[in-house]
This record gives sequence, structure tokens and C-alpha cells, in this order.
Amino acid sequence: MNATQQGFDAARWMVIPRTLIFLTNGGDLLLMKRGAHRRVFPNRYNGLGGHVERGETIAAAALREVQEESGIRPEQVRALRLRAISHVDSGAEGGILVFVFTGEALTRATQANDEGDLHWIPLPMVSGLPLVDDLPHLLPRLFGETARRDLIYMRVRYDEADRALIDFDDGQPAS
Repeated sequence: MNATQQGFDAARWMVIPRTLIFLTNGGDLLLMKRGAHRRVFPNRYNGLGGHVERGETIAAAALREVQEESGIRPEQVRALRLRAISHVDSGAEGGILVFVFTGEALTRATQANDEGDLHWIPLPMVSGLPLVDDLPHLLPRLFGETARRDLIYMRVRYDEADRALIDFDDGQPAS
């Protein structure tokens, strides 16, 4: 099958691929508190990540984003695994497909960046932080006593009041 036979149709709904990475070290999780000046998720905690560039694999994009945002080099990350896929329907012409990874950082040393401040947070303390909307529902499925081992599928959409509505494939409520 050649490129023109792949079924690209500009009239169909398209998605932008992104990565989201959660690194642990010991019992701590590396999170970024996004800067107040950021347009997306200001003053909220999130993992590392960003756009997938043309020509790179999803995993390569994840490692590149880790290095760009934290200074942690690919060889300092162990057991990087795709754990979840999140389909975000923003109500716009296109959506976002987020590939969520977990891994272990072999170092705690990070570098500053202009997107926000990096913090190593003990996993039990994470739930008390001002997190991005889907993280209180996703993180328990990735870490801790109720963590799932299989690939997690989730969908994020927004209601008329612009509140996030989150659905998972496991039938459990997002709570």
C-alpha cells in the first residue's frame, strides 16, 4: 500500500500526537508545576511531554521531551513503557491523542526550563496538588495499590461549561 492509499482524508477528524511521561525515582514522582505565564495548564502539575515531531517514533518523542524539559538523558531512563492512550476531544476540528509513558529515572538531577518548575513529589502526596484535570483519575491507575498492568484507554471530552468529562475502558468511574 502506498502513501496515497493510506486513507488520509482532510474531511475526517484528525488528531495531534503528543506524549506524557511520568518518571519515578524511589517512591517519588517527577512532576512539573507549569508556570503562571503558560497558556496551557498554568500553575497546575503535570508530567513531562509534548508534541511528536514528524519522522520520530512515539517512544523517541517521549525520551526527547524528557531530556528537553528535565535534562534527564535517555540513557538515564529505565523501563520506559507505554501505559495509556488518551483521546482528547476538545470540541475543535481536530483532537489530541496522548501516549502516556512511565519509567524510572536513574538520577534525580534536573535542569531548569522555561515551561515550569520540576519537583520530585512522594507518590502519596501527589493527590493533594493542583493537578491537570485528568491526573487525579489516571495516576491511581498507573501507580499504587490499584495500578493496572494492561494498557489503559481513556477519553477526555468537555461539557457545555467546559468541564472535563473522563471515561476509561475499564468500566470504573473516573470519580
